[in-house]
Amino acid sequence: MKILLIEDEKDLLDSMKTYLESEGCICETADDFQKASEKVNVYEYDCVVVDITLPKGNGLQLVKELKEKNSEAGIIIVSAKNSLDDKLKGLELGSDDYLTKPFHLSELNARIKAIVRRKNFDGKNELILNEIKIDLPSRAVYIKNNLLTLTTKEYELLLFFISSKNKVITKNAIAEHLWGDDMDQSDSYDFIYTHIKNLRKKMLEKGGEDYIKTIYGIGYNFSV
Repeated sequence: MKILLIEDEKDLLDSMKTYLESEGCICETADDFQKASEKVNVYEYDCVVVDITLPKGNGLQLVKELKEKNSEAGIIIVSAKNSLDDKLKGLELGSDDYLTKPFHLSELNARIKAIVRRKNFDGKNELILNEIKIDLPSRAVYIKNNLLTLTTKEYELLLFFISSKNKVITKNAIAEHLWGDDMDQSDSYDFIYTHIKNLRKKMLEKGGEDYIKTIYGIGYNFSV
């Protein structure tokens, strides 16, 4: 999952990023309204966690911007204010959930996962696509009931393909989804080819179909 964390409290921002990355998420961060606005208007995310009170602006305006661009990202508002008005306003604008500080990082992680499951996989804990079965809470993948051992990147790549099945996905979209801000440090897509090659090989070795099709000059299509 690719997550954008918008929070001006450095310690909390660092804690959220470290915890969620340990859970296999790709995390980008912004510590003020302007930086956050630039990111939400350029990049796509699975979920955006946004504080209401920010330097240079208000988090609720970011929720509005996300909705105006028809973003499919899940949105969780966090705030030190235990205010019903803030909660209702956020939900009216289109946020999916609301957390009041202080909160446990494990709860934030659980809510993010629940929102992404609901948006991408109809709220299911188990995803079945032909011979592929994925237990989303445990991140276990099976091909014809044989456990498939995947790296974190390969697992996220497979989920990204399945959630976008039968659509053409550009190499740039894959890179941004799997590496976030770190993609800016790369000058080629060789790492994408390597991960796709390894994922395809592992699936075929377990008796799976070759769903990953190369669209030359553009990207890939997970064709089912």
